[in-house]
This record gives sequence, C-alpha cells and structure tokens, in this order.
Amino acid sequence: MSHPVLVTGSAGGTQGSTGRRVASLLMEQGIPVRALVHKLDSRSDELRKQGAELVEGDLLNPASVRAALRNVKRAYFTYPVVDGLLEAAAIFAASARHAGLELVINNSQFQGKPDDPSFRDLEHAPSSRNLQHRLADRIFDWAQVGAVHLQAPPYYENVRALVSRSVAEKSTAFLPWGEDKTVIPLVGAEDVSRVAATLLANPCAPPESAYALVSETPTVREMIEALGRAIGRPIRYVAITDEQWADAVDKRINPHALDHLTHLWQYFRSADQHFEATDGIRVVTGRDPLTLEEFFRANAEAIGAGPD
Repeated sequence: MSHPVLVTGSAGGTQGSTGRRVASLLMEQGIPVRALVHKLDSRSDELRKQGAELVEGDLLNPASVRAALRNVKRAYFTYPVVDGLLEAAAIFAASARHAGLELVINNSQFQGKPDDPSFRDLEHAPSSRNLQHRLADRIFDWAQVGAVHLQAPPYYENVRALVSRSVAEKSTAFLPWGEDKTVIPLVGAEDVSRVAATLLANPCAPPESAYALVSETPTVREMIEALGRAIGRPIRYVAITDEQWADAVDKRINPHALDHLTHLWQYFRSADQHFEATDGIRVVTGRDPLTLEEFFRANAEAIGAGPD
C-alpha cells in the first residue's frame, strides 16, 4: 500500500483508544500510517518510534484535516465522547470527498439489527450522542467516500472504568443498571480495532457498509459473576439511581458523556429492549471475539487495585 492510512485519535484516550490500536495493528503489517494527533507529547513520541508519520491537527479545523488527508486513500475516523461530533464528521467527510478517498472506516455506535424496524431510526435513538452518530453515519454516506460504519455498544473498557474503584475499595459495583437481570450489550475495544484494521488493510472494498459489533449480551448478574471469577473474590452489585451515579462521577467525566451514559442506562433498563450478539467480528477478522470474562482476567490486577 503506497498511500499512508490516516488514523485519527492515534494518541489514544482514557478507555477504548481504538485509534492507537488501529495505528499499531496497521504498522505491525508494514502498512504506512499517518497519525493525526491533537498535540505532540510522550504518547505521540511512542507512535513515532513505531514508525508512524505524525501530523498535529484538530478535527474541528478544516484546514488541518485537509492537510492531514493529502495523498491519503483510506482513513479511520473516531471522535471522543465530547461535544463536536457532528461538526467533526461533516468537516472530515467533506475533506475526504475533496481528497478522493476510497474508504473511511467510521467508529460509530450500535443502532440495532438491520432487520429491526428501528435500525437507524432517528426517532428511537437512546441518547443525543447516539442520535449524533446516526446523523454522522448519514453525512459520511452522502459524501460518497466509501464509508463503512462500525456500530458498537459500550466497550468492556467502559465497564472496567465504571467499577474499578468501588470493586477495589468495597468489592462492590454501584451502578444505575436497575435489576440484575438487565442486559447490557458489550464489545471489546480490541476487537473493534481489529475489525477496523482488517478492513483498512484489505485492498478490496468491504462487502458491507455497516457492521454491528456486539460480542456479548450479559445480564448484570452474569457480568458481576464473571468479574468475581476473574479477580478471585465475590463481588456484590448494588443498584443506585441515576442521580446517585451522576453525583459519584461528576468530577470524572464531562457533561456530554454524563448525559449520554445516563440516557443509555435508561435505555438498557427498558423492559422492551432485546439484544443479540452479532457475528461481525468473526466474519471480518476470522477469529472469535474476546469474551468479557477473558477481558476481566487480563485486567484483574488493575481492577482489583482500582484506578491510579
């Protein structure tokens, strides 16, 4: 592949860090990567050592996005859970069309099964953030840049961030998930990244324009039991209200993410919701997805010790 693949979010965030994973997976295959980072720091230095071409820029700045896309034919687009998603998607899609991109892998959010009447239904989005992702998907489609949408539910890494502190301190998970029979669809960020990297590395056009990536659909009870087995001690689940949870995380997450997650928990608690695991990860990568318990076991020490 003579043209570099542009990977946004390459420096990595606090949880899923799919951009960083995608960049590393591509470079491991000898594929040139242009890493778009918000600022040059120790994280970007690591990317440079791995062989990435670094570009400092801002997804909300049309000029820097156009510059990053020069001589690029394929790209990975991801945006953190903060304000600005629709603006960033529109800028990136327009710039990608101007640059003549053939493929944009868009890190989106789970929207239901394609045969579900509410699939991509703007009226039934569980949160304003989810609605923004649905609109962003359409922006990329209208731009005609070969967009493929990876529609994923919350990551295993999100669960780890939510429970690490209270599990370490009190062997208890305090969460606003209602009864322990509530089902929470999940996927590992590692598998989402592998799907993205596989599609970007394949010279052929992907056969699908969207992949629903759901590895597991555990109940809260099954989730807590898996966590207990992984760290070697029983864990309690205590259901709390949305207000109690918001107070507990107020200083740790931004208002945009807080609003999104609060509405997402309400959506999952709804009695009429039904979720199923999908085969998208296996179809694209040829390997079984990581299970939740495998993820917990791999992160057992960090979860048991709590956050730094």
